[in-house]
Amino acid sequence: MRDKVILLVEDNADDELLTLRALKKNNATSEVVVAHDGVEALDYLFAAGTYKGRDAAIMPHLILLDLKLPKVDGLEVLRRLRSDERTKLIPVVVLTSSREEQDMLDSYGFGANSYVRKPVNFEQFTRTIEQLKLYWLVLNENPLEK
Repeated sequence: MRDKVILLVEDNADDELLTLRALKKNNATSEVVVAHDGVEALDYLFAAGTYKGRDAAIMPHLILLDLKLPKVDGLEVLRRLRSDERTKLIPVVVLTSSREEQDMLDSYGFGANSYVRKPVNFEQFTRTIEQLKLYWLVLNENPLEK
């Protein structure tokens, strides 16, 4: 069985490192692909740009999506992937530091499966990532795996 792929879309180097460390600490055997902006995330998902030629049949089992991204913001990434048959069912967890209620409403409105605020404390952050991993990669029934 192939490892499950997680697409982490994060432009903040510290948050990227923190997420990768938390996944490693939680023994995530998943392959983690990191996109640093919205364009890179869309290129990965649709095998375009620098990802042209990658096997587009291998889709992430989970997308951890920040909202405040350069080039194309997270809400637009979410809107585009929900409007495409190839990507509309991939679970998306908005993982953000935004406390804006409108960001949460817009995220759910565009089809996010979950909205999680990033804890500042590393231990809390690690527990949050552990719970996300357990739910979305172990417990959740994913129609793409049928």
